[in-house]
Amino acid sequence: MILIVDDKPENIYSLKKLLVSKDFSVDSALSGEDALKKVLRNDYALIILDVQMPGIDGFEVAETLSGFSKTKDIPIIFLSAVNTDKKFITKGYASGGIDYVTKPVDPDILMLKVKTFYRLYEQTLALNETQRNLRNEIEIRKQAQAELKERVDELHSILESLPQIAFTANDAGEIDFVNKKWFCYAPTSHAFPSTHPDDRSIRDEWLSAMVNGSPFEMEVRIKELNGDAFRFHLLRVIPIVESGQINKWVGTFTDIEDRKQVEQKKDEFLSIASHELKTPLTSIKAYAQLLERTVAVEADHPANKYIGKVQNQVIKLNSLITDLLDISKIENGKLKMNMSPFNFESLLANAIDTIYHTHESFPIRIERYGDEVAADVLGDEIRIEQVLINYLTNAIKYSPNSERILIRTSQETSALTVEVTDFGIGIPQHKQKDIFSKFYRVEESSVKFQGLGIGLYICSEIIRQHQGTFGLKSEVGQGSTFYFTIPLN
Repeated sequence: MILIVDDKPENIYSLKKLLVSKDFSVDSALSGEDALKKVLRNDYALIILDVQMPGIDGFEVAETLSGFSKTKDIPIIFLSAVNTDKKFITKGYASGGIDYVTKPVDPDILMLKVKTFYRLYEQTLALNETQRNLRNEIEIRKQAQAELKERVDELHSILESLPQIAFTANDAGEIDFVNKKWFCYAPTSHAFPSTHPDDRSIRDEWLSAMVNGSPFEMEVRIKELNGDAFRFHLLRVIPIVESGQINKWVGTFTDIEDRKQVEQKKDEFLSIASHELKTPLTSIKAYAQLLERTVAVEADHPANKYIGKVQNQVIKLNSLITDLLDISKIENGKLKMNMSPFNFESLLANAIDTIYHTHESFPIRIERYGDEVAADVLGDEIRIEQVLINYLTNAIKYSPNSERILIRTSQETSALTVEVTDFGIGIPQHKQKDIFSKFYRVEESSVKFQGLGIGLYICSEIIRQHQGTFGLKSEVGQGSTFYFTIPLN
């Protein structure tokens, strides 16, 4: 809006009509006092101010407006028919005006000036708004940086207090902080500690994880700078994500040498014990068979029943020892697969038949769904049958009140998928990630259902060596579906 200040209404009328015809909003004041009141109440983009007025003249109005922060940037055009001398023009500019126009006024020239100053005022307002926004943005960024520094300092304090080797890195993977423990294993803060020659490169593994933006962990052997022996450490590195972007990585090296030694001794014990048990167990099995042939009694004689129970327990013990030997082979890298083409449908039928014969006391019904596998599958037939029987045995064990187990097969171009579904107790969501770990058992079922927690671990290793995948889907109280895939190519 433009404010016209003149003590003569006829002058206001003619000038207002001209400006309105050019689509400008116009307000007017008949005195300097009235003009000051209006300027303090309203916002104006331009003031056309008559110089010669009774009371407060135009120069005094301009000087007063230049003293207020709200009005000091409003452009003022002085308009005068009397005070046309150079000293008045100079005084007009000194009072805060940006132009001094003498009458008679050329309407076209005046409109050019009005449009120019009006546009300059709008640009000034936009510039001031931009400056305010920039100042606000700078303040926000300063506050964010201060908060970030506080958080980083807190993180560094936490890492310094850890007994592990700890470090942080930026989004490009460059190490930017290490705790004091780091310097016991590395001479500088810019490179990882030296690893055992037989171990994988930490840098290569991490770069691979950075591509996916996912956490990773690995076991690696490192040694102190003044030490001679390499010790196993578990390296864990996780990304710190903010606003959907990774801006930092945090990692730790945890000494697991003592745990590895315990595991190694335990594996050695299992291996020795399994081999030592195998020999007397074979003898027991043979003597039980001889006893069955030697004792000539009626079919329903209690002796036959007891001999049958002995043989069943020998079979269970033999299965357990076989599993323990498999674990020993896995740990020593000696669990080998004898790969050859086999008929999966025949294997599936044999596995189901075995389950029916070994679980005659369970009123269970195994239902088959899905694709019939026509082509031969390349793999270790005995080991794949071992996986399938283990899945089925677990399905029966952990669904004691159910009479159905489902087997579903689906064949695609690249893989065969086998699913075993039960309607039993199910597995809690937070326990599912560890279900294929060695010796892991869900606490809720470990008391009620016997076992060592090694069957699924062996199954997972068998499927790994077939370059396949495995997993489960489960809901507490609704049952579980365990599956595995075997590549067909």
